[in-house]
Amino acid sequence: MAMELNSVTLALPHIKLHAVEAGEGQLALMFHGITANAHVFEPMIRQLAPYFRCLAFDQRGHGRSDKPAAGYDASDFAEDIAAIIRHLGHGPALLIGHSLGSRNAIEAAARHPELISGVIGIEFIPFIEEQVLDDLAARVGGGDRIFASVEEIEEYLAGRYPLMPADAVARRARYGYLKTDAGWRPLADPKAMAATAAGLRGDMEPAFRANKVPTLLIRGSLSKLVTVEAWRRATSARPDLKALELPNADHYVPEEIPDRVVEEIMSFARAAAIIE
Repeated sequence: MAMELNSVTLALPHIKLHAVEAGEGQLALMFHGITANAHVFEPMIRQLAPYFRCLAFDQRGHGRSDKPAAGYDASDFAEDIAAIIRHLGHGPALLIGHSLGSRNAIEAAARHPELISGVIGIEFIPFIEEQVLDDLAARVGGGDRIFASVEEIEEYLAGRYPLMPADAVARRARYGYLKTDAGWRPLADPKAMAATAAGLRGDMEPAFRANKVPTLLIRGSLSKLVTVEAWRRATSARPDLKALELPNADHYVPEEIPDRVVEEIMSFARAAAIIE
């Protein structure tokens, strides 16, 4: 029988954030990529829950969390993370971030190292090329449309994410869309997505260089977002950080090969004395 995940809403002083939760003990907080939601981490949560208290969040503008009119820069997301840890009161926390979530976790670690025990930064680093970010913004905008059915959503997502397993596609379809009178539309707010995509162009390098928290960087070997050249520049800038390229995955590593990601997280957490 699959482990049941609890749905929770954290009412922080400045924003309400939705999360899914399981497990007890050391905090492990998970933050998804742009347009995604907390549920993309379900397979990882189920494997990590025996060792951590896992909470995966819909970040601001996404899913079932609040969608303010402004506040989509790295600093805004990082302060959300700090507020979450203070609210939960059981820090420091291990941060696991994919794409947008990776950028936000690294920014939070640079700003609030006392709250954070380690960072798993998956598929977002400094030095990503402008053309790559242009292409990302176009894909984000292209996803803002009405769908006639869940089946149509799944067909669209399967084409957009060709290496993603069927169960991961189904989770995105189930938890990332809302039925309206006109049809099914994304829960990710289009204005918030545009602002978030624009914020991804901000200079991440200062936070990346300032971060002194134990950090593991992960790249999918087939990634088109984190190019080989961007990866080379980032790992050269911080040769002290552990960096892994995982085979048979592109940008969506946590959904494509979750078992392998969990294996690396556990190895890193034990080596960094985050858990025994």
